[in-house]
Amino acid sequence: MDNKKPLFVIKIGGNVIDNSENLHYFLKDFSTLPGDKILIHGGGKIATDLSHTMGIEPKMVDGRRITDIDTLRVVTMVYAGLINKNIVAQLQRYQCNAIGLTGADGNLIRATKRPVKDIDYGFVGDLSPSSVDRNKLDEILQTGVVPVFSAITHDGEGQLLNTNADTIASTLAIALSSLYQVSLVYCFEKKGVLLDVADDNSVLREISSSDFDRLKAENIIAGGMLPKLQNAFQAINSGVSEVYIGKSEELEMLGKEQFGTRLFA
Repeated sequence: MDNKKPLFVIKIGGNVIDNSENLHYFLKDFSTLPGDKILIHGGGKIATDLSHTMGIEPKMVDGRRITDIDTLRVVTMVYAGLINKNIVAQLQRYQCNAIGLTGADGNLIRATKRPVKDIDYGFVGDLSPSSVDRNKLDEILQTGVVPVFSAITHDGEGQLLNTNADTIASTLAIALSSLYQVSLVYCFEKKGVLLDVADDNSVLREISSSDFDRLKAENIIAGGMLPKLQNAFQAINSGVSEVYIGKSEELEMLGKEQFGTRLFA
């Protein structure tokens, strides 16, 4: 019997951040979730829009942002500043005592700059479970404060790094799984993993590890959803209790009714 306390590690996608009404309702629902929880966010389109305004042309390769020094300044301002503090302020409105963080704060998440291979991604951070100071983060959680992490980390040598928010979420979940019974939750625009991508209601409510292997072999799960599920099952194999993938507007159903798709070992 696992006597560890439950913990929700929840990541919101850019589609939620880009829509102020969606974000408002999501944060209202998030604030009512019982027990310990952590929120992780990226930046949506705001960083791209601000880059254009400042005359900095965003550079993307295969959907990934190249983070040169000018771009790093923009994403730090937007992710760790504007978006992070807006989220924290809205959570305070709902009596959810949140604190906005980057990986540099308290040395909570230390990354390594991605090495240059075929592509130089610039100031981008890569993570491992040992990147997280889980004991210090546990101390914060024990005070009842809710950490809200932006997608900015550091290398321990004074350099900030832009880091994928999905990766931060799974890394935090894995690191804390030795102390908590962790449910990792990815909120995005779909209701869950769909059997038919053209039918929003064809949600697969549960997928086990063996189901995933079969669905992959039958090419039912492919495209952009494949890496999401591979990362999710990697987290489960590394100690995370379960992973949910679902729609941000339906978060209130988490733990009460069926929310999105539940992945488990």
